[in-house]
Amino acid sequence: MVELACRKCKFISVDSKVCKNCGNAELTKEWYGYVVIIDPEKSEIAKKLGINIPGKYALKVG
Repeated sequence: MVELACRKCKFISVDSKVCKNCGNAELTKEWYGYVVIIDPEKSEIAKKLGINIPGKYALKVG
């Protein structure tokens, strides 16, 4: 089970070749820290990070 972060939107996918959030094919194993967003409409963190879809997101992508 390899978790890969999208370089464009920072969404973390498991064993995938394209991002399940934005469809970007640029995924990397080099990411640091993560945040899980459950309800982006009520989350202040999601608003600050520009996240509109629930999921697991990397804080920093290398």
